[in-house]
Amino acid sequence: MKIIKQTGIIFTICWLSIIIQQILPLPIPASVIGLILLFFCLLSRLLKVEHIQEKSDFLLSNMAFFFIPAGVGMMNYFDILKKNWFSLLIICILSTLITFAVTAFSIRFTLSLTKRRK
Repeated sequence: MKIIKQTGIIFTICWLSIIIQQILPLPIPASVIGLILLFFCLLSRLLKVEHIQEKSDFLLSNMAFFFIPAGVGMMNYFDILKKNWFSLLIICILSTLITFAVTAFSIRFTLSLTKRRK
């Protein structure tokens, strides 16, 4: 019963995010709206981590499974990927380096805030 309740909570947030996406004239995907909605529900303590812990752990541990359809779908565009492989490689390398840098600075900033608080 606990898993059904947790699944219901997560699906409700997904459903609300789809409705919000259709109402708002902004080009924001429903998945991003759902993450923001979940973040604010957890931040405001409207929803506790324990309410979604087990189902979230299951989804995170099986995340690779959700990328299979996207990977298979890319095969439909293999000719485009083949023509632009160098550009895509440069984009992947640059975006990875930027992500590493932003993560490192974010951690450094968070650690400095934590030290100030103590």
